[in-house]
Amino acid sequence: MTSPPPESSADRRVAEPLDPAEALRELGPGLITGAADDDPSGVATYSQAGAQFGVSFLWTMVAMLPMMIAIQSICAQIGLATGRGLAANIKRLFPRPVLIALVALLAIANTLNAAADVAAMGESLALLTPGLDRRWLAVGLGLVSLGLQLFVGYERYARYLKWMTASL
Repeated sequence: MTSPPPESSADRRVAEPLDPAEALRELGPGLITGAADDDPSGVATYSQAGAQFGVSFLWTMVAMLPMMIAIQSICAQIGLATGRGLAANIKRLFPRPVLIALVALLAIANTLNAAADVAAMGESLALLTPGLDRRWLAVGLGLVSLGLQLFVGYERYARYLKWMTASL
């Protein structure tokens, strides 16, 4: 008679409840990524749309939410099944020019989104500091953000981001 296979650490972790401190340590990039949609430009857009249209577009949530869940699930399953990210899978399945075009479009979209975020942060800070120019505030906040990303180690920076995410 053979003995049962040893428990993996994942099996034991499911069976044992986490203490609150350990649970907080486990929250990391997933929490930050989940909160990433609440970026400054998104909040500004949602505020403007809400002020202009109220709840008249709320009905679209019935159709959009299942589609958003399906897309996220498909993306996660592709990543789990292949062990590769989106660009690596595109590289495997499509010609090189398609990969380059898609990565270029992604870089442009991310750059514009980051610029919109920094501009919205400058606008928000200008509400609190009426005498200061919102453009200079945006430049300053952009430089602070860049400096933190370049000069603060990942582990320390991720800790700060986790606590800032809790404020959302």
